[in-house]
Amino acid sequence: MTLKNLDNFSKNLKGKLRFNYSLKNHTWLNIGGFAKIFFVPETLKELRDFLFYVKNENKNFFIIGAGSNLLISENIQNRIFIKLGKNFNKVSITKDDVIIAGCSILDKNISDFACKNHLSGLEFLSCIPGTVGGGIRMNSGCFGTEFKDVLLSVQVMDFNGSVYTIDAKDINFDYRQINLSKNLIFLSASFKTLKKNKKEIEERIHGLKEKKKNSQPLKVKTGGSTFKNPQNQSEKKVWELIRDNVDGEVSFGDAKISNKHSNFFINSKNASFENMYNLINFVKSQVKAKTGITLELELEIVK
Repeated sequence: MTLKNLDNFSKNLKGKLRFNYSLKNHTWLNIGGFAKIFFVPETLKELRDFLFYVKNENKNFFIIGAGSNLLISENIQNRIFIKLGKNFNKVSITKDDVIIAGCSILDKNISDFACKNHLSGLEFLSCIPGTVGGGIRMNSGCFGTEFKDVLLSVQVMDFNGSVYTIDAKDINFDYRQINLSKNLIFLSASFKTLKKNKKEIEERIHGLKEKKKNSQPLKVKTGGSTFKNPQNQSEKKVWELIRDNVDGEVSFGDAKISNKHSNFFINSKNASFENMYNLINFVKSQVKAKTGITLELELEIVK
């Protein structure tokens, strides 16, 4: 691959192709360096053709969604980032009330779409930041429901350009992770729903949003939940472990712990990757030293 070849490739693109592109504004933490290449395909053909042009670089690929649970280093000059374009955020309903959605659509938009069409089951998505693709990859969830509970299938493209569908029954879901290869780009997904009174759905969404509003920091630069809740290690939630064992006033530069939810770390102004990374490691070491529990990251770090 040469940049000259990609220059030729870009001439008739509907999507976007950028070189040495800043990712700072593509993450909710507002932290990140310059990608070697940033590509936003608008069609399957553009995505497949791009993968062909850069096939020798596939170890450096990273698929980015909304950037809501992502910490990107300032040292990523050799990484290639792919972000699915607007043509991958369409949504429709089958006659069996199955919702089919492109994987670049925001979770909350699917929840709204389902509600407008009197379909229940996806209310929890109203409280999950990010895209469908990222939600599937992490088996995201909140307030008792996860993607595994509603997903029927996911359509993917591998790095060779082959497209196929994977049934949910063939995916091993775990807490905030699945067993599918990182060498797969999630294109679209289908979800099961249930006909229900629209007012009941709206009330459910409102209740969840109020619960989130009262317990989590909103309208700040944060990556959401930093650590996973320990499984079979503690009766306490991770926010309780941090609250009880770490000084809530500690900070590294502008990287701080939220005073509303201790598992949410905040970029209060101009925190660097190093600031946030040091805060993460400090909290992890403090909890380990005082409780013996090793915290596992939910936030994804790209270096």
